[in-house]
Amino acid sequence: MTQHEYIFIAVSIILGLAITRLLHNAAMLTRAHDRLVFHWSSAIWSGSIMLYILQLWWVGWGLRSIEEWSFLDFIILVFGSSCIYGAAEMSLTVPEDGTVDMLKESQQLGRLSALSMLLYFLVGPYVNIVMYNNEVLPSIAVPAIGMLLMVLVISIPAHFKLWSLLFAIYSLGVLLVTV
Repeated sequence: MTQHEYIFIAVSIILGLAITRLLHNAAMLTRAHDRLVFHWSSAIWSGSIMLYILQLWWVGWGLRSIEEWSFLDFIILVFGSSCIYGAAEMSLTVPEDGTVDMLKESQQLGRLSALSMLLYFLVGPYVNIVMYNNEVLPSIAVPAIGMLLMVLVISIPAHFKLWSLLFAIYSLGVLLVTV
């Protein structure tokens, strides 16, 4: 077993749990459809989070060429995976009692999802610059756009509809650049 395979077992477990939580919460919302005020922006937000889960898993395969891993590399990847898990967990609210307004919940708990993504975007420059030896400026500029979007979601939640749409567009752009 290579060091990459060993390290990516931990990362894969966390990412698998993130997918599980996201899909579980979506299923719970589907079951509670009669008590749900659906909003497209919440669905787009959670779909974007799913893209990042899959993108990290995909990008992780490219790291197989690294022969010597440091403990810091491992910690950074586990931290990033954990941040994505947090974003997935907070992206959809499961109704317990009464009606759930998805937009209202996204404007509240969605801020925690955005905070998790903000922390995740801090991992990108490390992976790109230190592990992939990519150019510094694009490796900082691209995540900085994501960080700015997350700061907007956290600080101005009333515009969640706009932020989620911009986040989806940004996410698709990141996906095109990295896969």
